[in-house]
Amino acid sequence: MAEGQRLQRIFPGRTHRCPLVRQNRAIHRRSDRLPGQPFSYWSLAKLRDYLIASGYVTTINVETVRQILHERRVSWQATETWKASTDPDFTTKMRRILDLYDHPPSGGRVLCVDELGPLNLQPFPGRAWRPQGHPVRLRATYTRDHGVRHMIAALDLATGRLHYRIRDRKRCREFLNFLKTLCARWPDQKLYLICDNFFPHKHPEVRAWCAANQVEQVFLRTYSSWLNWIEAEFAAVRYFALNGTGHRTHVEQETAIGAYIRWRNKPAQANSGSRPAPRSATQITRSRLHDEALGRVSKSVTATR
Repeated sequence: MAEGQRLQRIFPGRTHRCPLVRQNRAIHRRSDRLPGQPFSYWSLAKLRDYLIASGYVTTINVETVRQILHERRVSWQATETWKASTDPDFTTKMRRILDLYDHPPSGGRVLCVDELGPLNLQPFPGRAWRPQGHPVRLRATYTRDHGVRHMIAALDLATGRLHYRIRDRKRCREFLNFLKTLCARWPDQKLYLICDNFFPHKHPEVRAWCAANQVEQVFLRTYSSWLNWIEAEFAAVRYFALNGTGHRTHVEQETAIGAYIRWRNKPAQANSGSRPAPRSATQITRSRLHDEALGRVSKSVTATR
């Protein structure tokens, strides 16, 4: 009997291949482990062997298993982590930030501020289009006597542009100097800074200067840095400017970062007011912000071709 006929007897009709799918979903609910099997990961071949040994089917090949999983939108995915904020007022404070994203105050400007780093000269793994069997080769180690650098950046939601400085350290002194450059850029507007609870951001000298210069700091809650829109832009900087590189000097590395940000800022568009509906606690996620940043860059590449 042909395999297709055997499958029809086991799973009558295409919509009734569910025993396999239900078993697969049950496997996922059991922490991605095959019941009774010592595997933290399983391959299609192992799943096929398990189904046959458990009596779900008498025979089936790997390609059929793959097709059934594909039909049921089950795919091989990387695991993700999550961390809940311990702040009891997290929801209220989060909605304050989301409201600034969706409804910027008139006469004011919303900026997402954070630091990227440390920037060292470690080779960054990545991908590149190359002839088969001839991948890009990066050195396995690097000289560690060049120190590290830090990028302080601000994402202007009104224009979508990224403003940055790269410094040797990221103390309150460097942060305050960066804020002064932002105020000099928009002297007649009140600035709303969305930033995390890093101590230099909350230093008394910084707080006092902000209070005297029309700068309001809106702090992210504990374990909620993913709410900061600039995190998605940092992901794009790492992906497009650093991955697959092995810079020998900080000057070389900073030149690459600067070239990417200048290219990125040319087609930048306003980030606020770009959605038909406000963000909500269930709509905004770290991966969504990350995908939006990479998607915006991809659209820019297409537009410039």
